[in-house]
Amino acid sequence: MSTVSTTAFVFPGQGSQYPGMGRHLLDLRPDLLDGYYRDADEILGIPLSALCWEGPADALRDTAVTQPAVFLTSVVTWEVLRARGCEPGIVAGHSLGEYAALVCAGVLDWHDALRLVRRRGQLMASVNESAPGSMAAVIGLGLAQVERICAEITAECGRIVEIANDNEPGQTVVSGEAAAVDRLRREAERRGALKVVPLQVGAPFHCSLMAAVEAEFAAELDRVAFRDPRIPVISSVTADRVTTGSEAKNRLRSQLTARVRWTGAVQLMNDQGIDTFVEVGPGRALGGLCRRIVRGVRVRSTDEDRALALVLADFHQAATVV
Repeated sequence: MSTVSTTAFVFPGQGSQYPGMGRHLLDLRPDLLDGYYRDADEILGIPLSALCWEGPADALRDTAVTQPAVFLTSVVTWEVLRARGCEPGIVAGHSLGEYAALVCAGVLDWHDALRLVRRRGQLMASVNESAPGSMAAVIGLGLAQVERICAEITAECGRIVEIANDNEPGQTVVSGEAAAVDRLRREAERRGALKVVPLQVGAPFHCSLMAAVEAEFAAELDRVAFRDPRIPVISSVTADRVTTGSEAKNRLRSQLTARVRWTGAVQLMNDQGIDTFVEVGPGRALGGLCRRIVRGVRVRSTDEDRALALVLADFHQAATVV
């Protein structure tokens, strides 16, 4: 096993899904079909494997499907790296990605985590049925300015709009009731935002509207064994290190209503000596955020054969040097 202490594995969240994700992994390791994909299909009682590989895209946008699909692809990607002896110095996950990070760190069994993310997705989607909401990314305004606009709108109209993600300097995601989010879009543009992009998501994530399902999800978490991390984990809820299994469980509960503090999490990892971020799972958006948060860091992806080969070569070279 080759541990590279200056490399972080970071795991993506919802929004990184696409039909065909993970197919290159099965071409590389056909045994993964029995070891992971068929298990996942049986555990959840849905054709999750086929949805990952074939879509359609509309089905993958269903929050209750998206979350286990992204999680499964990320965990299988990690398994390919792990089997080749690749061990990171630290791990973190963006929202949903924190579940895969905790599997990588030995905190959660992947079967338990799969069930949790499926239930998480179902509960989060149910909120939208009773309290329809939306999300939008504000580009070009600072976090403090977006916070002020949220507070002003809520005070004026009594509707919820809150910070959901501090993704990077200059990119903040808001979440809340649809009318309030739409009002924020107009106000942010009036105050100089470069653009405000509506997000195609199934519910208003990471805001107080999710408090309606927090207790039910906490009961699900209580049924699962959480172990202490075997490698360092940075939580995107607190942008701080998770040191025990109990802390990890509490972070996952808080995650439903709390903002994602990705800027702080990446800055902390860099402060602790991380100079390379490997995005483990589908897509490349998370790596782009890391690159813009800390200038000059090296970013790798794993969502295609050539990109994955570069990561394996990096670890092999580090092991040879050692």
